[in-house]
Formats: sequence, C-alpha cells, structure tokens
Amino acid sequence: MKRILVLTAILATSGLASSVVFGQHGMPGGTPMTFFVTSEPIGDGGNLGGLAGADAQCQRLAQAVGAGNKTWHAYLSTQARPGQPAVNARDRIGAGPWYNFDGVMIARDLAHLHGDTLELARLGNNLTKRTGLTEKGQIVPGLNDYQVPRDSDWEYSKTTPYTNRHEMITGSQLDGRAFPPGVDYSCNSWTSNADPAPGGPQVLEGGAGRPNAQIGFPDRNGGGNGSWNSSHGTNGCSQTALNKTHGVGMFYCFATN
Repeated sequence: MKRILVLTAILATSGLASSVVFGQHGMPGGTPMTFFVTSEPIGDGGNLGGLAGADAQCQRLAQAVGAGNKTWHAYLSTQARPGQPAVNARDRIGAGPWYNFDGVMIARDLAHLHGDTLELARLGNNLTKRTGLTEKGQIVPGLNDYQVPRDSDWEYSKTTPYTNRHEMITGSQLDGRAFPPGVDYSCNSWTSNADPAPGGPQVLEGGAGRPNAQIGFPDRNGGGNGSWNSSHGTNGCSQTALNKTHGVGMFYCFATN
C-alpha cells in the first residue's frame, strides 16, 4: 500500500496526473474513450482554422487527458465551393464503435449514430445529456442547469464556465452530410467569424447574406427539432452570435482509429 501511495504522489508531481486520471476513469473495463465533446471553444466563432484547425483542437484536448495516441477528427461538414467538393461529417470520423469518457457506448457504427434505417431512427443512438461528456468527463451545462444571468452574452460567458453552452456546431444535416451549396451553414468552411449584414432579420437560420452555423444538442433539449447534430442555425458566425443562442463554439470529436 505504501508503494502505491508513493507512486501516485510521484506521478502527480511529475505532470502525469492527467494520464493517471484518464487511465482510472476513462477506460473502465479496458474500453478507451473514442468520443467526447470539446470542453472549451477555440474562441473565434465559426473561424476554427478550417477542418484542420478543428481536428487539431480535438487532438490537443485528447492529448491533455492522455488519449492522444489516437487520431481525432471534429464532427463537422463543409459545403461545396468552387473547386472544392463538400465534406460530410459522417465520412471523417471512422467506423465506430464510439465510447465516451466513462466507457459508455455512444453508437456502434455510422448507421446507428445517424439512424440510417427506420428501425435505427426509432431506437436512436445513445447520445444524451449524461453520456455527451467532455474529454474531462464533465456534463455540458444546458438549459436550466444553473440560474446564471447574461448566459447569452459572450463577454460574460467566457469567464463563467457554468453558463448554458449546449449547442455543438456541426454544419450538418440529420444524416451527417453537408448542406447543398447556396446558403452558408458552415461559416465558409469554418474559416469565417462574419455575421449577417446589420439591419437584416434576426433569425435562427441561414439565408441570402446570412452566414451561420448549423448546430445540434448533446442533451437533446433546445429549439428546432432537438436533434443531436442538426437542430437549427445560429444568428451568425461571430463568437458573440454563437453565444446568443447558447453556444460557445464547442463541437464533437471522434477517434477515427
């Protein structure tokens, strides 16, 4: 027992504590974490540095908790642009199955995750408020979790971690594929923090001159259809616009291997 206590103390003081915590809590029964919700945003609205920047954020957060030995991709779609084909979120996250921080299965494969058949759609996947955990094993604050004023104000939310932030940007349709070109639902392939021109209608959807990000809810509790991956759009692509509808620019990360 003394040896165990001494070893734990040495590891904690040597900077390996995060790996130890992951080993104890992230792999029950030897099941590694292969899915998480980002615990923090990049902080520039819909400008994530493209898909590569979003993937790097997934990898960085995974590395910080000892899960960097896998290849992580963000669940994001990008629409077709001149000379650039569309990219579907479902095509870039591997084949599954995917497990959260606690070793609970989110979905066994792509068909299960997206409800590709009537039977699978009826059953649904296992992404819920209690399973949609961050890489640190935390539940994402959602509607009515905390009585926090100004939780749609980014200047307040960025220093108040318990504000409602349950919107995950995806840029995706219900089947995990990109929207057709035209209306921008993916903030110019995740490189823009622009908002609609001032004076226009303030709506939770895209349109001509209204760039936005399509979002979903891990807790299935919000506006639109309550979908985990495609519920409604945001007011724009800036960090402040994302926060107006209770998101801060977080997204889903999946291990591809």
